[in-house]
Amino acid sequence: MATKRTTSSRKVGKVMHEMKAGTLRSGRSGKKVTSRKQAIAIGLSEARKAGAHIPKKKARKRAA
Repeated sequence: MATKRTTSSRKVGKVMHEMKAGTLRSGRSGKKVTSRKQAIAIGLSEARKAGAHIPKKKARKRAA
């Protein structure tokens, strides 16, 4: 039984593959992306542009 992958997981998977291959570049500067978190953010951004519904990250609560 194959699992159904969502648009977001496919995009993030593709971007992570590019990062590991060393071909993922950031926006204007064109620098190589080496950060795992940055690669995931790029993948989620591409998925949002493709029309996938991805909730925004929850804001942290501040300590009193």
